[in-house]
Amino acid sequence: MARTWLSVTVELLGGRALNCGRGPGRVFAVGPSHTFLQFADAINDAFARWDRSHVSMFTLADGRTVTDDETGAELAASIGGPLTVPIDMARVKVARLVEPGAEFQFTFDLGDGWTHRCVVEEEKVDPLEVLGIRPTAPLSYWGWGSIPDQYGRRWADDDGSGPAPRRPTRSHPMMMHAWPALEPVPVLDLKELRSALATKDAARLVAAVAGRDIDDALQQVGSGMLLTLRQNHEYAEPLALSVINRLTWRGGPGDRILAEDLLATLRGVPLQGRVLPVDLEMLSILLEGAPELSTGAYLDLRTGAVYGGNETDPMMVGEDAAIDVDKEPDRWIYLAGVGSREGWQTWRPSPSGSRPVSARATGAGDRGRGCLPPIPRPRSRRRHRRAVGPLLIRSATGSCT
Repeated sequence: MARTWLSVTVELLGGRALNCGRGPGRVFAVGPSHTFLQFADAINDAFARWDRSHVSMFTLADGRTVTDDETGAELAASIGGPLTVPIDMARVKVARLVEPGAEFQFTFDLGDGWTHRCVVEEEKVDPLEVLGIRPTAPLSYWGWGSIPDQYGRRWADDDGSGPAPRRPTRSHPMMMHAWPALEPVPVLDLKELRSALATKDAARLVAAVAGRDIDDALQQVGSGMLLTLRQNHEYAEPLALSVINRLTWRGGPGDRILAEDLLATLRGVPLQGRVLPVDLEMLSILLEGAPELSTGAYLDLRTGAVYGGNETDPMMVGEDAAIDVDKEPDRWIYLAGVGSREGWQTWRPSPSGSRPVSARATGAGDRGRGCLPPIPRPRSRRRHRRAVGPLLIRSATGSCT
């Protein structure tokens, strides 16, 4: 953009019998379409005028005055001085009456007489260069000095006659980063979190995690953030970004993958990976029970078949029946049976010698990442068909294809 805006330096000379000397000043960018009224408001904003029930008036170098209609009419009807034609500050543009190098005066509150010297700089400016934006009204982009209160008050109940109150011996807690007072952070209710995930209730999930310390269940909460993003909850984006940042900073096993999934969902990009039909009942049978007695399970990424951990041992199942996971390591994912409580905790690495993974159940609601939690078996096999559900499988190094 061309440099078409005026740069006007405004310096406070004094008021209320106060001579500011080399007083505070502000430098304004004033556009071609900005009126004197807009400029007056910008000056009063920049010089901390909180009571605006007073007259603002500009005086040009040739003696003409620019003010509001009512004040202008009163000045024009004066019995002394030369005849003047009032100029309405709400209609006339600044750039029409002043040009680079011009000097004029601004007065706020004709009673207290806060007087300012205004000088238009020789070179015009580009608002995008000095402000970074194109404002709809004049705006200051440089300044210096302390601004006096328009009534001379130094504290709230200062009447101008009493002594100044003593300075406090201690800084306010806000200055010491001790406000608000630290209170114990409420414990995250994992049961409520899981219920919200199971019912796919984004509002309930947000209520469950808001104001809680989520770092000990970060990946569970991250799975919940996927739900809030899909349902366009009003707080979904900031909460998801917080979880993404926490996962990225922690950098634990599976954290990067979950952060990437959240970011992809936030951007509307399809998740990497592929859907694989898996026998969830068989998987539940292999993983449930005491962790110390479980041998875990191997998941075949080609077929979705599930095998017990001991089926890799020829001594246990026979040479012909044993599966060789070392022959095609990219074909298999090992899932450890870590117990119901631990299964909902942060993703845990798989046993030594197997590849770390991230698995997410997408059938009956989002579940925890990493080693899948035990999936309840149907109470009666005669009343329920075998549970088969899709899993989105991703390895720690990318998609499983």
